[in-house]
Amino acid sequence: MGGLCANDSRAAVALTVPFLIPIATDAHHPHRAAALGVLSSPTRAQHFRVASRDELLLHRTDPRRHAPDDYDDYDDYGVGVTGYPAGWSVAAARAAITAEAPVLLPLLNDSDPTIRIDAAYALATAADPDHTVRTALATRFTTEHDAIVRAALLLAAAETTRAHAHPPTVWWLRERWQDWTEAPEVRLAAAIGWLCLTDEPAPEDLHQTINTFATDERAHAMDALPWMNAAAGSGEPGLRRCIRCMLHPQEPEPSDDPWASSP
Repeated sequence: MGGLCANDSRAAVALTVPFLIPIATDAHHPHRAAALGVLSSPTRAQHFRVASRDELLLHRTDPRRHAPDDYDDYDDYGVGVTGYPAGWSVAAARAAITAEAPVLLPLLNDSDPTIRIDAAYALATAADPDHTVRTALATRFTTEHDAIVRAALLLAAAETTRAHAHPPTVWWLRERWQDWTEAPEVRLAAAIGWLCLTDEPAPEDLHQTINTFATDERAHAMDALPWMNAAAGSGEPGLRRCIRCMLHPQEPEPSDDPWASSP
């Protein structure tokens, strides 16, 4: 029953996306930050505590491309009490963000860094076959000075590239985590994004980058990034969880049970 309620709740939120966008893009609206912060949540089904290379930035199969009774494609979305795959609400939310991408793109230049981060997070879910969003993210990156926002732009570029392949972006991300002039947060985000876009073994210099910069303090600070916040769980910051799942999958899952380690 809990799963059904969650799916119905997601469907209800998805229906509000077209109404949230005008609020999120109104610079004078008192609740624009809150609206933008929740805008893209219904576009990412079953993404909380997901931190593996295969799934962190994955946009699962678009339900609109498949027959309504092809339930095998909806295992990751679930089915609502109506009997229809919940993936349809995910597709509807993404379609709304895609349609309104032109009015969301200017938010990447907003004076508030939180707005810029959340705008990147939302835009990463838009359909982008012409790489318009990816280009805008890369362009903003060239003028962005806030390290956490720069990290968000890289993760957003990686997410949209996961949905719409663009080999130059894969190489660009690799250059970013190899660049010693970049801020640690930027290099770590680039490393995570690159790992999600390739099945190549993690090279030694990537391990070195992560071992050098992924301190506990920085991992907690990077939970300001929506991707990392969603990946967090069991008291484990999102960055730490991603590193464990992506580079050390043999390590056990931390327990939520405070008595698990008791004799």
